[in-house]
Amino acid sequence: MDTYIGAMSGTSLDGVDAVLAGLAPPGPVPPALPVLQGSVHHDFDGALRSRLLALCAGQPVTLRELGEVEQLVTRAYARAIQALLQQTGTPAAAVRAIGAHGQTVHHQPRGTERFTQQLLDPNHLAVATGISVVADFRRRDMALGGQGAPLAPGFHDAVLRHPQRTRVVLNLGGIANISLLVPGQPCLGFDTGPANILLDAWIGARRGERFDRDGAWGASGNVHAALLARCLADPYFARPAPKSTGREHFHLAWLQAHLASLPGPAPGDADVQRTLLELTARSVADAVQAACAAQAGAAAGDLLVCGGGAFNPPLLDRLAALLPGWQVASTAAHGIPPDAMESLAFAVFAQRTVHGLPGNLPAVTGAARPCVLGALYLP
Repeated sequence: MDTYIGAMSGTSLDGVDAVLAGLAPPGPVPPALPVLQGSVHHDFDGALRSRLLALCAGQPVTLRELGEVEQLVTRAYARAIQALLQQTGTPAAAVRAIGAHGQTVHHQPRGTERFTQQLLDPNHLAVATGISVVADFRRRDMALGGQGAPLAPGFHDAVLRHPQRTRVVLNLGGIANISLLVPGQPCLGFDTGPANILLDAWIGARRGERFDRDGAWGASGNVHAALLARCLADPYFARPAPKSTGREHFHLAWLQAHLASLPGPAPGDADVQRTLLELTARSVADAVQAACAAQAGAAAGDLLVCGGGAFNPPLLDRLAALLPGWQVASTAAHGIPPDAMESLAFAVFAQRTVHGLPGNLPAVTGAARPCVLGALYLP
């Protein structure tokens, strides 16, 4: 087995997740599960997170400020990777490459000028760690007409497909995305809409907390039917796949605009949180049902959940209630910890790039053809 590192910072802007993984050589046969040899999470400090949030919100920024934030993100990645190597007692020379996603600050897959922007300096990261870095995973797919996202369905397909049962892998990060794995059919997938991004934004604005631990605050409220209806009427939910989205579409101001348009008294803060939880559950369940209805041979099967939302019991309970017949479980029950899934995916994508193999799925992203993702940066 070769040893790779995968490092990811997602839409939630909470920090860097990094994993050390043993990977079997890629080949024509279905790969073995990655061997997870270690994992770390490195929080972004408050100042960096505030600057990233400002960038994502579209606040004006100078080129100097943009460059400085990119270097701070790169240092956070380097610290996480160095901590991972120390924790596992792994010398840098033993690692073939790092797959480093970087921090998305804008994703614009539609319109005349299509682009995606991840902040990371792979040259500095390679020098700081002494390890080759694969980065810039999304833009070649976009150059070929794709959305550049989601990429994880290719990894889900490789490691979690079942020969007889329909499976949907649901990643509940800042944004939710699904991978539909139907026996005998190619993998399909897309972003369904918000997962934790609005939940985190609302509890941050109203209570100064980073997230709703165990979904407890949301569970204490009641669904506000009018607010839910207005949110679900957003055109994104009805848009056909391929599709992807992010913080530039679903954000606190989006929610506040819906709240301001409500007639009558404003809902209580906990009721808003509960409604946002219901929005995530409903939009995911609607997407799963619609995708299965359009796919020959699809039937209720396993809903395998990863990402931070896998640790939100009220959200999982609502998904189970809205998807009767589906077995809802964490991906941990199938050998992959839910908080390591995306980082493991980028370790695998790095391996494929090193071997000159494609990493995207055109049926998912809409690209014209499969392609090698990203580029290799030497230390």
